[in-house]
Amino acid sequence: MRCDCYIPSGCAVSGIMSKAGERMDGNDIIRSIALMHDRSNGLGGGFAAYGIYPRHANEYAFHMMFDNMEAKDQCEEYLKDTFDIVLDEEIPTRPGAVFEQDTSGRSAECGTQPITSPPILWRYFMDVPEHRTTFVSEREYVVEKVMDINSKFTGTFVASSGKNMGAFKGVGYPEDIGMFYKLDEYKGYIWTAHGRFPTNTPGWWGGAHPFCLLDWSIVHNGEISSYGTNKRYLEPFGYKLELRTDTEVVAYLFDLLVRRHKMPMDLAVRALASPFWKDIDRMPKREQKIATAIRQVYGGALLNGPFSIILGYSRGMVGFNDRIKLRPMTCATKGDDMLYMSSEESAIREIADPDTVWSPKAGTAVIGELNWEVE
Repeated sequence: MRCDCYIPSGCAVSGIMSKAGERMDGNDIIRSIALMHDRSNGLGGGFAAYGIYPRHANEYAFHMMFDNMEAKDQCEEYLKDTFDIVLDEEIPTRPGAVFEQDTSGRSAECGTQPITSPPILWRYFMDVPEHRTTFVSEREYVVEKVMDINSKFTGTFVASSGKNMGAFKGVGYPEDIGMFYKLDEYKGYIWTAHGRFPTNTPGWWGGAHPFCLLDWSIVHNGEISSYGTNKRYLEPFGYKLELRTDTEVVAYLFDLLVRRHKMPMDLAVRALASPFWKDIDRMPKREQKIATAIRQVYGGALLNGPFSIILGYSRGMVGFNDRIKLRPMTCATKGDDMLYMSSEESAIREIADPDTVWSPKAGTAVIGELNWEVE
């Protein structure tokens, strides 16, 4: 499941959302990320999808990776002790499948690259036993167990742990990962995708994006140079960073700020991509007080370095850049329903004819939310 590959460069991200909650198959997100083939190098690709398990919508869906059967058996005993398992099954795959449409950057000489040597891929649909939540909330309990599994069980990794969603990722080009996981057979109302070109971290199955906790999922292009500071800030709150990549901190920061500290999404983004002090000094008085308080209280959550990030969660999708826009991000809408985000405008136009296209300002969030009447 792990390898020690190292190649420095960039990444690709893409996201699609129906604000009306209309579910669509994975073909469009695969085509969108495939167009940016040159931004990946085959060492990591992945997708997050929301609304894919309507028959198990009220159960936590754990997507798991195991190095071997011994690791699976040990973790399964732990899950039986801590959750009520409703259903467990192998995650369906197409061994040897590849994306067969024309892909920019994939030469005929290079040929296709089917996904090889996957770990054991398994999913568990589980409820939290009522007696386990006497002194802790249900979601906090799930977070504790995810941290325990990722830090204490050798050869085991929780890829995603939210309700009615899942992460599908691995070592390979993202379009091939999508075909390997049969994403054309799933339907969801939010899809995000990532093509990886590892920078300072190894290419391995667990290190591919998205990084998930509960229903939060993060795909990221760039480098979080503040990783050490962010890691030290998160650890006293009980978060254990075991995945050897800078992107992991972003998923946990959103969980801390939005779920635990109840911050509105726009203020949480402002904490992570806070304005410079020189810009805060020019703000109207009330806005200046809010921005100053966020910088003072949540300084440890500030992300430095070049990045463009797409956050997915059960009620929406958020895209934002670093404070001086060192990585690209383009957004688009079609009608009142569809929202698109991508590293390149071409990846949006590959799958849609949008009404409006724009590049968000540095450090400014584009927030798409499900219509209020959508359950």
